[in-house]
Amino acid sequence: MADPAENRSAAQSGDNALSVRWDDSNMRSNYSNVCNVTGTREEITLLFGVHQAWRRGVKEVTVNLQERIILNPHAAKRLDVLLNRVIREYETRYGPLHLDATDHGGLSERLPTG
Repeated sequence: MADPAENRSAAQSGDNALSVRWDDSNMRSNYSNVCNVTGTREEITLLFGVHQAWRRGVKEVTVNLQERIILNPHAAKRLDVLLNRVIREYETRYGPLHLDATDHGGLSERLPTG
C-alpha cells in the first residue's frame, strides 16, 4: 500500500500525464464506527456516525450522525474500487476481517437521509 504522505500522481494517457496535488489545508478528520449508504438514480449518499452501544442485548441504539457525503454514481463507483483494493491489501497484510451480524457496528436498519 502506498504511503499516504507521498505525492500521488500518474493518471497517464499516452504522452499526457496528469499530476494531482492533494491540498489538505482545509481537511478535517472525524471518527466513525457506523456507516450507512442510500441512493437514487442521480446520487449516492453516505452517512457516517458514532454509536456507543457497549452492552450486548440492547433493544435500541442511538447513532449520532456526524457527516453526510453525497456522491454522483461515477464517483461512488470509483470509491468502491478504491475501498475494495485497500481492504484486500489490509487483509493480505493483517488477516481476514470477519463481520459479525450481531455486532452493532454493522447496523442493518436504514437510517433517515434528511
